[in-house]
Amino acid sequence: MDPAPLLAWYRRRRRSYPWRQAPPDPYLVLVSEFMLQQTQAARVVPAFGSFVARFPTVKALARASRRDVLQAWSGLGYNRRAVRLRETAVKIVAEHGGGVPSDPVILAALPGIGPYTAAAVASIAFGVPVPAVDTNVRRVVARAVLGVEGKDAPLREVTSAATAWMDGTEPGAWNQAVMDLGREVCRALPRCSSCPLQSECAFRRRGRADGKPARKTNRSIAAPFEGSPRQLRGAIIRILIGHPVVTIGSISRATGRPASLVAEIVGALSHDGLVMAGPAALAGNRRGRVRLAP
Repeated sequence: MDPAPLLAWYRRRRRSYPWRQAPPDPYLVLVSEFMLQQTQAARVVPAFGSFVARFPTVKALARASRRDVLQAWSGLGYNRRAVRLRETAVKIVAEHGGGVPSDPVILAALPGIGPYTAAAVASIAFGVPVPAVDTNVRRVVARAVLGVEGKDAPLREVTSAATAWMDGTEPGAWNQAVMDLGREVCRALPRCSSCPLQSECAFRRRGRADGKPARKTNRSIAAPFEGSPRQLRGAIIRILIGHPVVTIGSISRATGRPASLVAEIVGALSHDGLVMAGPAALAGNRRGRVRLAP
């Protein structure tokens, strides 16, 4: 697969996001990749700007309190990412002299970083020739090179095909190009007329493009956010950011949710290391106290 059409398409849009700088800043790449986990890029843009303005370096983030980091993260959701990002900054300062590591293996050992994020940071920030294969990238590579849907292609085969496709290119540009293509064009229902790969795409040559996406089962349909446990988790964290200590009863009144449900969610947050709660709070006692973990 010739990478030239993909990279030519990407060149026109490589400045679309504020974390894409030349030369790349490894810290900004690290922050952006944490924020982009499970969150659309359009939502990340405003949050990214305010976050790095408040914590402009790894050392600034490592010195910050958990409360300050969660406050700056507010609105993005999945607050565990903010906690893990801060923990990663602390480890980078303590173990790597404040410099973001370039080795994907070392990166993957840091809190909150899996194989995909490690590969993305290593390739984008340091030019390490390793493909960052998430769901979108897997779909593009499987379709374009192998002629099948991503779910039907073994990960090892997809990774091998991606590595061969990126060979001889700028790895960071290639990874970001494929990410963008999967996010915006080669979606579940592909927009083939807008794709720079349409003349070479194996999936299209097999007549499998522009069809209907596979029907989702009930298990694959995301639960509505309104009224969900995830919404309550976020509400509890926001309350705790503004108050040193709160009770189960006060959270229940503020959120309009039963004390028993509040206690259940507090228990989950405690398990994740985000809050501290005593036995009374975990038992659902309205006077039980909760605070942010230090």
